[in-house]
Amino acid sequence: MIKVAVAGYAGRMGSAVVDAVTAADDMVVACGIDPALKDAAFPVFSNINDAIDSVEFDVLVDFTQPDVVAGNVEKALAAGRNCVVGTTGLSNEVLEGLAEKAVDDACLFVAPNFTTGAVLMMQFAKAAAPYFPEAEVLEFHHARKKDAPSGTAVRTAQMIAEARGFESSAPGKETEMPGCDGARGALVEGVPVHSVRSMGFVATQEVIFGSMGQTLTIKHDSWDRESYMPGVLLGIRSVGDRSGLIVGLEQFMM
Repeated sequence: MIKVAVAGYAGRMGSAVVDAVTAADDMVVACGIDPALKDAAFPVFSNINDAIDSVEFDVLVDFTQPDVVAGNVEKALAAGRNCVVGTTGLSNEVLEGLAEKAVDDACLFVAPNFTTGAVLMMQFAKAAAPYFPEAEVLEFHHARKKDAPSGTAVRTAQMIAEARGFESSAPGKETEMPGCDGARGALVEGVPVHSVRSMGFVATQEVIFGSMGQTLTIKHDSWDRESYMPGVLLGIRSVGDRSGLIVGLEQFMM
């Protein structure tokens, strides 16, 4: 039985993780970590230090905030606990630095997106990238999302750039009208990325490719946070056999 600690258990994603782990036959919620200390059917702690000192657990799942997750993960890895992280906003340098502090072959697994459909969307975009001279990423999220662009959009743009080996020749920021900075989006390794934040969305992303006389649009919609849970459970089940830093759910899917 895999013992799971859920950081941010009182939040929207954390609550969904608790429900998914509870429903699984091969794992159990060992504790929850959240300053809110919401009543639960398992031990709860306001911080990671108290949880590590009080409860045995195998995996920390963290869906907190970018300014919290690094501290949680650093302490968990230093205690030899595996980590599954869904919080985005940490740079590769920070992630690599955290992984170096792991002991007992602990694994730090970070996924920009835990939905299987989004992972496939990124793989499809990677496959299409060499064949289209232009590519842009549009991502749409709920109004409370803390980071822009999303981790999924950044990773998608990086994969496109790596796969195609050339830069777009489409007009860029030099064409933005005075006072309208950002109209062409943020450039992520040469790929324009546009972020929309609005009520009514959970998570949607489109990748639009263009070449002479044709366009290709790859789109993924997530309507409910439950769509993330199969990927989260896959991560929990997989980290015990790995060590070091692993980025991307595709590492366990492919």
